[in-house]
Amino acid sequence: MVQGARGETILTVKGQEYRLLFTNRALAEAERRIGKNVTAFARAAMEMDIGIGDLAALLLVGLQAAHKESHSGGRPTEPKIAWDLLDEAGFAKVAEAVCDGLAAVLSYDPDADEEGGADDEIPPADGQA
Repeated sequence: MVQGARGETILTVKGQEYRLLFTNRALAEAERRIGKNVTAFARAAMEMDIGIGDLAALLLVGLQAAHKESHSGGRPTEPKIAWDLLDEAGFAKVAEAVCDGLAAVLSYDPDADEEGGADDEIPPADGQA
């Protein structure tokens, strides 16, 4: 399966790992929640001019996308966990994890993927190789 534009990061808080996943779909959801485009957020992050509410919203989107992809079932990730993680890890650590994931998606270049091989290529439409 082609992975495409995605940014996966791990936020470690008190010895526990929290997986964050950012994809184009997750970023579209983040834009809807924060009311601005993620490239504006990324520019603001480079200038250390990001709001804590925006950061919490992006953290939540990353947690929810990772949970959804894991197919682990259970309860959906609630907004409270994003705030709890921000309280426990601190703004800078959360911002680093979120911004690393965003940067991976926003800078994605399929032509630069040197790790991929023939197995990663999109098969022809007629199903023949």
